[in-house]
Amino acid sequence: MERYDILIRRGVLRGRPGEPVDVAVAGGRVAAIGERLAGRGATELDARGGLVTESFVNPHLHLCKVWTASMAGDAAKAAYHGASMAHAADAIDLAAKVKANYHESWIAENARRAVALAALHGNLHIRALADVDTKARLEGVKALLRVRDEFRGVVALQVVAFAQDGIVREPGAAALMREAMRLGADVVGGIPWIEATAADRAEHVRCCFDLAHEFGSDVSMLLDDVGDARLRTLELMARAAIERGWEGRALAHHCRAMALYDDAYLGELLPLLARARVPVVTDPHTGPLHARVRELAEAGITVCLGQDDISDAYYPFGRNNLLEVAFLASHLLWMTGRADIDRLYDMITTAAAQAMNLGDFGLAVGKPAHLVVLDVPDELEALRWHAPPAHVVSHGRLLDAATLRRQAGLAA
Repeated sequence: MERYDILIRRGVLRGRPGEPVDVAVAGGRVAAIGERLAGRGATELDARGGLVTESFVNPHLHLCKVWTASMAGDAAKAAYHGASMAHAADAIDLAAKVKANYHESWIAENARRAVALAALHGNLHIRALADVDTKARLEGVKALLRVRDEFRGVVALQVVAFAQDGIVREPGAAALMREAMRLGADVVGGIPWIEATAADRAEHVRCCFDLAHEFGSDVSMLLDDVGDARLRTLELMARAAIERGWEGRALAHHCRAMALYDDAYLGELLPLLARARVPVVTDPHTGPLHARVRELAEAGITVCLGQDDISDAYYPFGRNNLLEVAFLASHLLWMTGRADIDRLYDMITTAAAQAMNLGDFGLAVGKPAHLVVLDVPDELEALRWHAPPAHVVSHGRLLDAATLRRQAGLAA
């Protein structure tokens, strides 16, 4: 008789409604999937007909800023959301005042709470941005590197050294970015649209790709996050990825100006993104504009969802709950058909994992066991209730919800 570490009984897989199966985990991986598996588990869970899927993935979270809303005030939020995002650049400058008090200790404390919330909601992989500039210095990077190590084996963090306030317009930022990568950051992060001129934007992109090449790292860039259709830094990044041989290693975030692009230009841009293998992560719940999700998906471009912010200068809510993000996105993108809901679920699981280059990810025999067991039978009900999973398995280990709630600062 087979012996497993975890045996999940009577679960339902995506695309197979009404067909209960068992899922077995051993040695940190999915060992077997089938009807009424023979064997015993050291831990046995009854899914009671609930959906069993791969865990959730968040490719965009400003983790160094979580729970700083009380320090930031509402001025940045008003500038970011108002006038179709025409003053988004001003919002970044207004939000920067929080960084005058940046310190590794309190950033790490806030980040721990957010990452525990992530685990509680089955969100086991996060691309986490830390501001790097002369105000933030390396405090956010140091804090997130510490939290990354503390949560290893529970939630996997990719720490992004992020030039939030620019590179050309922020003298000293380039050197700090290199030091952040030397300290152990995983990803080079940029925001070229914030620079003052086309030449400066190109230099920003060049600096980021130079650094990525030096450290063998992926690139994440916040692109055209403003209500101005004249900004084209998404195109700039895609061309750089092709020129540098970085296809599939550059992730585009936000791209909200895409909502204002005319169809002719969009028709030129989409094949370029496909050739560069640039995925797009959109966060429609945090701003009035958003990337053209349907057109991207129809062009074969990976598109996914992110949390973006948790109670900071830009957004007052957020629980690191990707089902909640997908629920909100379904309304904002008007994706409410059954095929839309299936796609939204992909956008917080497999598509997001592809965007983060998590190559060995998914619910299949032999894959690492990063799983959620939900109390509902399908994706529609999962989005309807967006409740925490009944059970979360990370790296083949059943997580303790009571412990996670305490770490997240929630009542028992």
